[in-house]
Amino acid sequence: QVQLVEAGGGLVQAGGSLRLSCASSGHTFSTYGMGWFRQAPGKEREFVASISWSGRSTDYTESVKGRFTISRDNGKNTVYLQMNSLKPEDTAVYYCAGAYGSRWSRNADFRYWGQGTQVTVSS
Repeated sequence: QVQLVEAGGGLVQAGGSLRLSCASSGHTFSTYGMGWFRQAPGKEREFVASISWSGRSTDYTESVKGRFTISRDNGKNTVYLQMNSLKPEDTAVYYCAGAYGSRWSRNADFRYWGQGTQVTVSS
């Protein structure tokens, strides 16, 4: 059974930084694409970033390009999201997700989900 556990959320002022982590267990982590999604109050969950199984390829939604960086450590079964220059509109619950199959980008079949971690950016 795949388990994903996020950590690292919190309250930060605009312009600050946070680093989210997602520890995975129950599957061969190094063969799965991984992603981050977020859901703000009253809005649908949206794609933020994803990374291929090798870590060589990444995909970002336009609004976070140049500010967020997704990475992974297959030796630690962990994926990260470094968030810099945070804005109030980045406030949301952030979810880690694991893709099923060979696809890894935003259109992958993300079947495995963590419980989410709250990120709040104050102005």
